[in-house]
Amino acid sequence: MKKLVLSVVTAAIAASSVLAVAETAAAQEWRQPYYDSPPPPRRHHHHDNGAAIAGGLAAGVIGGLIGGAIVNNNSGPRYIDPPPPPPPPPRCWFEDRDVRNAYDGGWHTESVRVCS
Repeated sequence: MKKLVLSVVTAAIAASSVLAVAETAAAQEWRQPYYDSPPPPRRHHHHDNGAAIAGGLAAGVIGGLIGGAIVNNNSGPRYIDPPPPPPPPPRCWFEDRDVRNAYDGGWHTESVRVCS
């Protein structure tokens, strides 16, 4: 959820930096032309829309890099659970038990390992 919110904020910052480019208002004095005087010299206006758009794109890229660095902050210490302890070894012992003798059909006593 945290990554989603930060991604949306980063996208909003990038979009606002591109959309924030606006023209300045030109407030010029309006005069009625005089026919007996020469016309005023023409001025050549330079429009720097390209610089404003490039500045907005650069701000969006920088904002995206900063937002990505915040989202992917994997450099901090992390706690990793230790592995579980191994199971205890089985308890085993030897008992004397009567075992059937396969050769003559009788019985005899043997030590047998018994584990719980």
